Amino acid sequence: MTSRPIRIGIVAGEPSGDVLAAGMIAEIKRQHPDAIIEGIGGTQMQAAGCHSLFDMETLSVMGLVEVLAHLPAILKVKKALLAHFEANPPDVFVGVDAPDFNLRMEKALKARGIRTVHYVSPTVWAWREKRIHKIKAAVDRVLGLFPFEQEVYDKYQVPYTFVGHTMADAIPLKPDQTAARDTLLLATDKPVFAVLPGSRRGEVANLLPVFTDTMRTIRQQVSDSQFVIPAANDFRFDEINAFLDNHCDETLPRASVVVVNGHAREAMIASDVILLASGTATLEAMLCKRPMVAAYKLAPMTYRMMQWLYKAPYFTLPNLLANAELIPELLQEDVNPITLSEQVLRFYRQDNSALMATFTEIHSTLKCDADKMSAQAVLGEIHD
Repeated sequence: MTSRPIRIGIVAGEPSGDVLAAGMIAEIKRQHPDAIIEGIGGTQMQAAGCHSLFDMETLSVMGLVEVLAHLPAILKVKKALLAHFEANPPDVFVGVDAPDFNLRMEKALKARGIRTVHYVSPTVWAWREKRIHKIKAAVDRVLGLFPFEQEVYDKYQVPYTFVGHTMADAIPLKPDQTAARDTLLLATDKPVFAVLPGSRRGEVANLLPVFTDTMRTIRQQVSDSQFVIPAANDFRFDEINAFLDNHCDETLPRASVVVVNGHAREAMIASDVILLASGTATLEAMLCKRPMVAAYKLAPMTYRMMQWLYKAPYFTLPNLLANAELIPELLQEDVNPITLSEQVLRFYRQDNSALMATFTEIHSTLKCDADKMSAQAVLGEIHD
């Protein structure tokens, strides 16, 4: 008599989680081809074998204040998911990042006797450390991306497994810039600046206007500049193109700005310098061995709250991993065309070999075969 297929519930709330979970799902499917994996995921998770019950875009909201407008839709999804998993209990539930949503899901499912894993540690090391008690109550294990996280989980006796980062496994230690430019049909003999205004609707609305003005300022100083903007999905692709069609002019010709659907990694590797929204993209840019300028604009109330709550010395991942200011971190009024263009052009004109050596060293510490490590940890919760 054959045993039933294993069932795994999983929820990712944004593109970075979609990437992490997709590799883990592919590895689980390699070991258990008949595994039933369902929940909420993006295109990459679905391609790996996850059945998504709701559109991931519903959960792709960031900010203490910004989430309030989307709360009714989010609560509706949570209620429906809990009902589904109660009727179809998984052997283990994996919440991928999105802690405000997933920790509530995990706590409710754990109360029903379902094993729970949270993949990507919430930033308890940076702010609101007491959230660790909520995490401990909600999950059986945390899977973490960065080695410095282990200390805080050991302190509170929460089971933690450092798995490294799947992007560190996927990206070569020495990326090929020429090949990336060929892939994107970019000139190999002209400066290329990658511009990433974020993956969420709100991020793009906040940052694309100032990033566009920054591109205009850069082009005034480097007249043959090419810009490439990788859109995170179809929604962002249409929004970015529509904005540029209305805001490009003779000082920033539309032909000088290429928008691609996806291909963020190729765009980063192809570039000389990257201008981007702070977030997981800064880690990918570091792994692509490119200098970058990170920027973010929060709602004023969110910013004031974060000033009070956030305790880490840096907020971008390259700086946190190095415990040093490797790249500029610009917030609020510093996110303006003059400051941004000055920082981008500083990297463009200087020798960045020492920075690239540091990036390569950090890359090596994160290269741990994360897909296999995370899959092994999740399957271990089922078999325990």
